[in-house]
Amino acid sequence: MSDPSPSAPTREGARLIDGTALAKRIRAEVAADVAALRLRGVTPGLAVVLVGDDPASGVYVGAKERASREAGMAGDTIRLPANASQSELLALVERLNRDERVHGILVQMPLPAQIDPDTVIRHIRPDKDVDGFHPVNVGKLLIGHTDGFVPCTPAGVQRMLVEHGVATRGAECVVIGRSTIVGKPMAALLMQAGAGADATVTICHSRTRDLASHTRRADILIVAAGRPRMVTADMVKPGAVVIDVGMNRIADATTASGTRLVGDVDFEGVRLVASLITPVPGGVGPMTIAMLLHNTVRAARRTLDA
Repeated sequence: MSDPSPSAPTREGARLIDGTALAKRIRAEVAADVAALRLRGVTPGLAVVLVGDDPASGVYVGAKERASREAGMAGDTIRLPANASQSELLALVERLNRDERVHGILVQMPLPAQIDPDTVIRHIRPDKDVDGFHPVNVGKLLIGHTDGFVPCTPAGVQRMLVEHGVATRGAECVVIGRSTIVGKPMAALLMQAGAGADATVTICHSRTRDLASHTRRADILIVAAGRPRMVTADMVKPGAVVIDVGMNRIADATTASGTRLVGDVDFEGVRLVASLITPVPGGVGPMTIAMLLHNTVRAARRTLDA
């Protein structure tokens, strides 16, 4: 089998995968699709629900709302107080399920302690679950059906690999992290048959013995562990493709805010070993929102075929 890495690292280090630029192109494609659907009498609608006043969630929700409006979509952000009950949230979800103008429903996580997120996710109609977390969509992904929704971050990572010509067929791919949001669906996506997949996948997590022995054989290393700079250069196979999903805020006295954003990968060290690498910020993050818009357009288009 030929080496699935696109190239060896240059003297300057790995080539960057510019998630911001790719996401911009996808959002332009989405906007064109939205315009075409509106000519046929359908305006894709995305409803985002935010419970409480978590600052990070507020930033994410604001970015999603702006992106959907820029693409020509309809929809609003619906805010509930932090003390809202689970029954109140479920009643809202049911109302959105019945609203024909709403094609996609997203309930921003995390939720306050009094609300069970699994119960909320199960109440969202699978055909409006543009986050791809409903058990029906999870099951479709696992068995290889393509008519469900794939979680946005793994879908964005796969699109990155395809767009940058990374040969995934037969490649050794190691995923660090087993969350239901990234790790598990990422592994399921990569092991399917087709473009950007057909990989041999290993999932590593907090109980994995000798993590470096797994990461050093990875042609493609995807890190979604939530630990800043945990993957160092000595853990990476020369020429590997490294996708950093991590978003960690650490102290930095040199910045105005006193903090800065870093990934789960020691970027400066690993870029000297890898052939391709995503930066943080500007890598996977913008792709997540782009794929959310893509899923919403797919949901709206289905209503024309119903």
